[in-house]
Amino acid sequence: MSIISIFSGTYCQADQVAQKVADTFGYKLIDDAALVADAAGRFHISETKLWRTINGKVSVFNKFTHERERCTADLKVVLADLLKTDGLVLHGFLTHFIPREISHVLKVCLIAETPFRVATAVAAKGISEPEAQKLIHKDNEAAYAWTDYLGHKVPWDADLYDILLPMDKLEISGAVDLIVANAKKKVLQPTAQSLTAVDDFLLAAHVGVALAQVGHEVGVAAKDSHVTLTIDKHVLLLSRLEDELKKIASGLSGVKSVETKVGPGFYQSDIYRKYDFEMPAKVLLVDDERDFAQTLSERLQMRDVGSAVVYDGAQALDLLRDDEPEVMVLDLNMPGMNGIDVLRQVKSQHPRVQVIILTGHGSKDDERVCLDLGAFAYLEKPVDIELLARTMREANQKAQDCKG
Repeated sequence: MSIISIFSGTYCQADQVAQKVADTFGYKLIDDAALVADAAGRFHISETKLWRTINGKVSVFNKFTHERERCTADLKVVLADLLKTDGLVLHGFLTHFIPREISHVLKVCLIAETPFRVATAVAAKGISEPEAQKLIHKDNEAAYAWTDYLGHKVPWDADLYDILLPMDKLEISGAVDLIVANAKKKVLQPTAQSLTAVDDFLLAAHVGVALAQVGHEVGVAAKDSHVTLTIDKHVLLLSRLEDELKKIASGLSGVKSVETKVGPGFYQSDIYRKYDFEMPAKVLLVDDERDFAQTLSERLQMRDVGSAVVYDGAQALDLLRDDEPEVMVLDLNMPGMNGIDVLRQVKSQHPRVQVIILTGHGSKDDERVCLDLGAFAYLEKPVDIELLARTMREANQKAQDCKG
């Protein structure tokens, strides 16, 4: 049996269409929420991180954590496993993972003009038209970010789908009838070639996860169980990296051979770095001395420590609401909210974040107060960079233990 995938703009009645199509065939309906929950349980990763990946909210630390790429790899495995079965209606952003080579999947897009979507949102949520327009604009931004990330396409590009249905011109029943009629066509029945493509998609997904788990970020493709790895960032010792990648990939069940190649990004200036899991990849520096903070951030990045910089306590707390770091390096004397007040709020609202106090104007009383409030360490400026790096490594270990 064929599989049906449905992607849509919000407020295009896609939920009703997907459910009715599933009911018509007696298929199981799977949406993004189910896939995210499965991936979170299987790979021990928070659903928040997975949703952030889908919604295009890239972490300020992503250059060092590769969180988005790792979450993408995990989600691909979950979806690829599902494609080994049949009798499915898949609904959501993650349907865009499915490669064209899997030809027994009917790819459907439901979309409508903005006035229709606004009216639907107003009726469904009881909000004003301006509120509905703002909500739909935000949803469109997430859709554009997702399809651009996956293939530099716009979400409503007809080339991405087999059929594109204008829901402002169709009744729900009419859309269902069109999908059902197309799904029954002989060309959408599974073939030996399309089933092999599912196996290759699943194999590539598993290779991607295996590489991501040890800190590598490369492109992965598979054809008839032969795996191709694409290195898209410059690396100084290419042959050594190739040997390591081949060793990891070839050790996986089902892999017949592995080849490596370089992509266009290899010739750019960005340097490929393997992620060091012992060092924190998400460090937030909070210091109103801008030159000092920027210099410290650059020196930490030379040690593969991902760092972001803010210059006062309010900015730090705002960032933590959306993107919680493992370690915070916090100055005490800042304009507005001082470091002790920031520390108190961080440990109350984000207890897993390990806070290292780094100050040039502290006292023994300040040290005692900070440690009593839960600071991981209290250091004084000027600080030896190796001492700070070592303290960060220890703080990161405690942060990971707290997550576990």
